[in-house]
Amino acid sequence: MKNNENLACRVCGMIQSEAPWGEGGNTPNFMICACCGTEFGYEDCTKESVKVHRTKWLNTGGSWWELKNKPNDWEINVQLQNIPTDYK
Repeated sequence: MKNNENLACRVCGMIQSEAPWGEGGNTPNFMICACCGTEFGYEDCTKESVKVHRTKWLNTGGSWWELKNKPNDWEINVQLQNIPTDYK
């Protein structure tokens, strides 16, 4: 497992303050990713739904859901590298 993999959004790779699917990876917290707008436990519950949501997000420009939280030095390609291996 990569460093922080359990903290990363399965769709966009943004590192969250708490594990979107809990420490064991089985219990979603139903929070929303500030970057891609994914609701953990809803739009990221299967590998197929992750890929569909990621494609939709990227096809609309990969824009931030909560723009006020976007880091000034944000680079989408760097963040996408954080996506958990099983969801690439």
